[in-house]
Amino acid sequence: MKVIAITSCATGIAHTYMAAEAIMKICKQNGHECKVEKQGALGIEDKLRARDIKEADLIVFANDVGITKVERFKGYEDKIFQTKPHEVIKDPSIIFSK
Repeated sequence: MKVIAITSCATGIAHTYMAAEAIMKICKQNGHECKVEKQGALGIEDKLRARDIKEADLIVFANDVGITKVERFKGYEDKIFQTKPHEVIKDPSIIFSK
């Protein structure tokens, strides 16, 4: 399975990166490919490409604030799992509950 995610939190610091790490770790443990775009205080890091989005089996939005350039995901709404950064940090396996 190919998993992509975008993480962002209100301050753009700790929870953005902690959520990204939790998602990458659970994907690795389950043998899934994973790429995570972080939208934090430094702007967009590890930006997802159009190809990443198109090929994804699961798209995770772990955000407290609006996602920059969310229009990239138009047409892929059926693949999106929406959560909050603190929820995925607490229990990263929730991303597979859809």
